[in-house]
Amino acid sequence: MIAHLTGTVAGVGPDGAVIEVGGVGLRVQCTPGTLASLRTGEPARVATSLVVREDSLTLFGFGTDDERNVFELLQTASGIGPRLALAMLAVHSPDTLRRAVAAEDIKALTMVPGVGTKGAQRIILELKDRLGVPGDFAGNGAAPARAAAPSWRDQVQTGLMNLGWSARDADAAIAAVEAESGETPDVSTALRAALRKLSKR
Repeated sequence: MIAHLTGTVAGVGPDGAVIEVGGVGLRVQCTPGTLASLRTGEPARVATSLVVREDSLTLFGFGTDDERNVFELLQTASGIGPRLALAMLAVHSPDTLRRAVAAEDIKALTMVPGVGTKGAQRIILELKDRLGVPGDFAGNGAAPARAAAPSWRDQVQTGLMNLGWSARDADAAIAAVEAESGETPDVSTALRAALRKLSKR
């Protein structure tokens, strides 16, 4: 299993990035939050999970080991594949998912596109005792967090548009997040907050 990649970011696209390691470019599919932290030409470390299918090998990349571990745990629930697990981590942080499952918060779980009420109930039933307690995993193998840059709005807008939202919807959500936060937010936090607002529409 490939547990992580450390190399130079060769390119960043709508749903993934290419990281060059030892002269080989490896493509990893990532959440918008992880993509927002990567810069072409700069060094990066991403935790990874390799999903093997009969006709494909797909590498998924994450900003922290904890995200990767939760991604893999989510897939042990019935009906949750890698795409849906990635979507869950695009909307919620690992600890937010832990809190939602522990509190049996179906509303929070159904914010994720593709997760209905029955699916949320199944996730709660099957994962309630397995995801752990929020906060216990903070900093566990985490890559250094990138400080929010002045262009955080552009990064969040790009992430939202990569997920299929229009520029107009993305800008409205970003404005709402900025008005509520009252300060410069972390890119990943702002992206998740914007996704939550858009999912309510």
